[in-house]
Amino acid sequence: MAHSIRDIAQALGAEAEGDLDLIVARASEPATAGPQDLALAMDPRYAGGLAEGRAQAAMLWPGADWRALGLKAVIFAPRGRLAMAGLSVLLDPGPAIAPGVHPMALVDASAVIGDGAAIGPFVVIGADVRIGAKARIASHVSIAEGAVIGDDALILQGARIGARVKIGHRFICQPGAVVGADGFSFVTPEKSGVEEIRASLGKRDEIRAQSWTRIHSLGAVTLGDDVELGANVAIDRGTIRDTVIGAGTKLDNLVHIGHNVQVGRDCLLCGQVGIAGSAKIGDRVVLGGQCGVNDNIFVGDDVIAGGATKIFTNAPAGRVLLGYPAVKMETHVEMQKALRRLPRLAGRVAALEKATSLLPDAE
Repeated sequence: MAHSIRDIAQALGAEAEGDLDLIVARASEPATAGPQDLALAMDPRYAGGLAEGRAQAAMLWPGADWRALGLKAVIFAPRGRLAMAGLSVLLDPGPAIAPGVHPMALVDASAVIGDGAAIGPFVVIGADVRIGAKARIASHVSIAEGAVIGDDALILQGARIGARVKIGHRFICQPGAVVGADGFSFVTPEKSGVEEIRASLGKRDEIRAQSWTRIHSLGAVTLGDDVELGANVAIDRGTIRDTVIGAGTKLDNLVHIGHNVQVGRDCLLCGQVGIAGSAKIGDRVVLGGQCGVNDNIFVGDDVIAGGATKIFTNAPAGRVLLGYPAVKMETHVEMQKALRRLPRLAGRVAALEKATSLLPDAE
């Protein structure tokens, strides 16, 4: 994956100076960079590491004095992380999946495999499945009957795609993800204790033995274009209608999406987020790690929730949330300040109580 500085700069649409024919093969942090590495120091804070390494070329902030840093070539990155995104595409060889269908894959005769697809060993593809052109499917993936997957998909080791799941183009799925498991839906013949508590906010008329009857999931899952799933993501099928993830949405490792959930476009759901059944999430929503969303509520467009926020009620569009339960971020900050003052306040109250107890009766 070696490239010249000229080629990298052109691919990134960035300016470059120095020896543009210099070849680099890898990206590296400045202090550990060798002669064949492109050192990444897009902020002046990291420039000191260049003296510890042996890089000849680096990606630096605009206006950096690269000659004084002992470099032979430089690429200027006005927006460092965006430049890193483009660079990572150039330098990532991707998984090694041989073109065609591996002889140890099991593909149903009714399945349709698109041109240029690469299907690894021990993959199982069920009846009436349709796989798009140039899809890459790594070993031990299973795709159940009736599933449809678009062009340019990348599905990595051990992923499970359930029956009738529909997935758009340019899908990326990390190892172990499960799309289309049954939803967690159960009911009791009589009103359950959970239903009583939700209606009364804590009061129960009586406690009695109850057993659960399973509600089967008749819906499936629909994913839009450019959706990415992290390792061990779990997306449950809908009870009647499909569970839906909008185009461009990215799910981190261990995210769980419950049955009937509707997630909008271009959302970011970070690690261990859980969204309970029938919740509706708007477009461009960002949920930090370990956020939880209650069932049957909506979270409006452009909501941002900090890590471990628990959203129990509807959240209006554009709101920035934090805490358990979720409140406006500025309110949460003030609440935490007040909480830290409580020990001092308690001490003052105790001192006042002691002082007033020594006073003679007011009568």
